[in-house]
Amino acid sequence: MSMVNAFSRADFERLDETERALIARREKVLGPAYRLFYEKPLHLVRGEGVFLYDAAGEKYLDAYNNVASLGHCHPRVVEAITRQTAVLNTHTRYLHEGIIDYAETLTATFPEALSQAMFTCTGSEANDLAVRIARHVTGGTGIIATELAYHGLTSAVAEFSPSLGESVTLGPHVRTVPAPDSYRHSPDEMMEKFGRDVAAAIADLKRHGIKPAMLITDTIFSSDGIFAGPKGFLKPAVDAIHAAGGLFVADEVQPGFGRTGEAKWGFERHDVAPDMVTIGKPMGNGYPMAGIVLRPEVIADFGPRARYFNTFGGNPIAAAAGKAVLDTIRIEGLQQNALDVGQYLMDGLRSLSHASIGDVRGSGLFIGVEIVADPAAKSPDAALTTRIVNGLRERRILISASGPNANVLKIRPPLVFSRENADTLVDALGDVLKGL
Repeated sequence: MSMVNAFSRADFERLDETERALIARREKVLGPAYRLFYEKPLHLVRGEGVFLYDAAGEKYLDAYNNVASLGHCHPRVVEAITRQTAVLNTHTRYLHEGIIDYAETLTATFPEALSQAMFTCTGSEANDLAVRIARHVTGGTGIIATELAYHGLTSAVAEFSPSLGESVTLGPHVRTVPAPDSYRHSPDEMMEKFGRDVAAAIADLKRHGIKPAMLITDTIFSSDGIFAGPKGFLKPAVDAIHAAGGLFVADEVQPGFGRTGEAKWGFERHDVAPDMVTIGKPMGNGYPMAGIVLRPEVIADFGPRARYFNTFGGNPIAAAAGKAVLDTIRIEGLQQNALDVGQYLMDGLRSLSHASIGDVRGSGLFIGVEIVADPAAKSPDAALTTRIVNGLRERRILISASGPNANVLKIRPPLVFSRENADTLVDALGDVLKGL
């Protein structure tokens, strides 16, 4: 994946002896493929709520990690996992009421047409399964994704995850389109252009003898720079793929589970009807689980012919964790909290009125801040963005960055983030900008 705030060998000598030794051990045993965040990597040992703690006991405000969407080590999830671990863990080839209870509770959060669930361990697996189903249903192989999308790491899914970089080859059956850009286009232009680009990609697939199978989008365009509005801009693109006989897959791995505040699932903000929805990351608040929620008619023929089984996907412990997550979102009102605190945080970020802040956008607790060198020209400033991310890390605030020009601050805190936490983040960002 594109790493815009990664540790590099040039930073190695600036670290102390203990940190250099730990990194050397890591590189020796884990190999060269892994990456570390920040110019000065974090050595974390504990998490609680919205905070992470390093080996020296220093506390960091986590405004980035959406996997622990309820906050790190939420006691309700920890208790559910612990309790079920002590009783039974098998798989979905045995009857287990907990698995069925969870599937019923999960599908009840979706529109009525999306009523069946299939479980995996990772979002990559979920999107891989979506490809298999789409190909079976449509008879096509063509896939359309956005230019900097990230959908996963399996062989099939990496072929339509351009954010993995130029060394990971896109499939010949894949077409990419520019993500919608609400900063540089009016709402009407944004909607029309994205629909037109998807239609052009469909036409190009057909011209090369490739039948379209699916359009897949992360419904808040997380890797493409975070574009949440205007609501409804996805509709022309979804209409285009359906008219071509393909399916629309809404990738909700990042924007789902109430993060946008306005809706439980990001696609609901656009009044579109997905054929499949892929979910993961925050689904178990850190326990590895993911899956697909889909229309029954989509799976009706694939299921009996191809079958499906995943040794760990949907196991009783995963079901217990997932049920605890859904219960906690409801009991603690976390979707409403995301809406309220998210708007408060965006207002605070806009109040900074710094020349380098070109745009503040998002929905709920998924926010992008576009950093520019020239506000009039809207020219991206990746170098300054990297300095801001690392400057916040030095002030013990954790965020990241995204976008095709690596110039969008990516703010995605746990759903339990408070107004006080938001004030801390805004004040720190103001200090960093003044220091620059």
